[in-house]
Amino acid sequence: MPRILTGFFVALFAVMMAACSSTPTKEQEGAPVVDGVQRPVPKPTEKPVQVVETPVKTAVIEKPTQLTGPAALKDPNNILSKRIIYFDYDSNLVKEEYRPLVAAHAKYMSGDPKAKMIIQGNTDERGGREYNLALGQRRADAVKQMMSVLGAEGGRVETVSFGMEKPRVEGRTEEAFAQNRRAEIVYQTD
Repeated sequence: MPRILTGFFVALFAVMMAACSSTPTKEQEGAPVVDGVQRPVPKPTEKPVQVVETPVKTAVIEKPTQLTGPAALKDPNNILSKRIIYFDYDSNLVKEEYRPLVAAHAKYMSGDPKAKMIIQGNTDERGGREYNLALGQRRADAVKQMMSVLGAEGGRVETVSFGMEKPRVEGRTEEAFAQNRRAEIVYQTD
């Protein structure tokens, strides 16, 4: 009797499987299966599809000629006229927003073998004198290191710290403190 039951269940299983399956219609043949469901293939359109090529416009940030010569340093429309990198409180990490500025100055330095600069590190007035001098130096050194990695020759880039001795803005507000936490790039002229 157990053989009869086993055969019966096998036959029942085969019938159930056959009932659950369906044969694809002509429209469904070759149709993609998504989430276990076969989706119909859309009918081709009567009109042929036209491919229209449009020219792609690329943005040019700066021309190489804009990064050379002393005139580029004075042009207010050129990134090289911007020379201040601001820092967060108690930090010497160059923020992401100032990295293109540092990169542009590094490129300028690598393209002009006569150019020399001093990077001046500054802090706000919070903290002791010695601590602020050290923090200002770390800020100047961080900018110099980034420039040297980007191709500026380290021997032509000097760093100095003024700590809290040369504030850009007087005052004890967060806005004044933020303006004083900086590194300034100063080009030396022959």
